[in-house]
Amino acid sequence: MAFELNSVVPWGRTFTEYQQMFNLSAGDVIKKIVSIGDGPASFNAEMHAMGKQVTSIDPLYQFSTDDIRKRIDETCVEVIAQVRANADKFVWNNIKDVEELQEIRMTAMNHFLRDFDQDCFRQRYIKHAMPAKTSFADNAFELGLSSHFLLLYDNLGLKFHTEAIREIMRICPELRIFPILNLNAGAPVFFDELLDVLGRDFNIDIQKVNYEFQKGGNQMLVIKNKI
Repeated sequence: MAFELNSVVPWGRTFTEYQQMFNLSAGDVIKKIVSIGDGPASFNAEMHAMGKQVTSIDPLYQFSTDDIRKRIDETCVEVIAQVRANADKFVWNNIKDVEELQEIRMTAMNHFLRDFDQDCFRQRYIKHAMPAKTSFADNAFELGLSSHFLLLYDNLGLKFHTEAIREIMRICPELRIFPILNLNAGAPVFFDELLDVLGRDFNIDIQKVNYEFQKGGNQMLVIKNKI
């Protein structure tokens, strides 16, 4: 099935949010990082500006800057309206209200667009749809991140998520997934089964993080290769 831009809901987060969502330490950010399903997040752009290494993977990157910008503009109003209608499902501490949320997200996505437009030959933004095998060698990276992609879309099913995670674990020894929630802010329907399947081959840990915007969304799943 072709990946269609009109089905995408682009919503970008910042370096600071990634740092909090994934408990990224000073030692973590100097690692060679692969970030899965980054979409229009500004994490890669901000890390690159600091001289750090991040490779972002997303099928979104097959489209032009102008096409992505148009889709962002089309969906922003709808997404903000949905957040406003469900404001009670969010924690309004670091972000004080819906207006500030929109400002933060649009600033992040505009930062991404500027960087994406200038990225020479798309060296840091790789168009790829999981769970298909990537072109990277085994252990090509030191740390994998997945923000608001894996687990969130539990409608894709257990097989999709298991295969995607196994491919990521092929190219890096550690993967951090945030949040441990689905789109309805509940536990992914297959979560216990996924942990059972992955636990046969990997070390699994659930860690609390210093970030909570969706109520109950303050944990990440950490998967590591067994030594």
